[in-house]
Amino acid sequence: MATDKTVAATGTSGTPGKGREGITKLRTVGAQVIWLLFVVAALFLAVGALLVALEANTDNGLVRFVLDGADAVDLGVFSTDNGIMKFTGENAETKNALFNWGVGAVVWLVIGRILDRIVRP
Repeated sequence: MATDKTVAATGTSGTPGKGREGITKLRTVGAQVIWLLFVVAALFLAVGALLVALEANTDNGLVRFVLDGADAVDLGVFSTDNGIMKFTGENAETKNALFNWGVGAVVWLVIGRILDRIVRP
């Protein structure tokens, strides 16, 4: 039978620290999942900008998938049509994609790293 001191130290009647190990592992895995999701969002934006710059064939299924994914994770704030900065003139589409999606990718990485550090024990 657990003593009152053991229950007070662990919050359970089990081995001291056993509950904390589970929470630590859960927080570590949660932080890794958060970081992975934010990296994937940043990759969609970065690769999408590269595909626009290279004038990739938008009829290709993989190219279309990446560009649609980038459109989804730009949140409208980093949109190539109405983003932070709107270029006009020659090569405006490429400049808009490189700038707006590039900044968006960096923002996704910064926010992801901050959340990772908050969640990780």
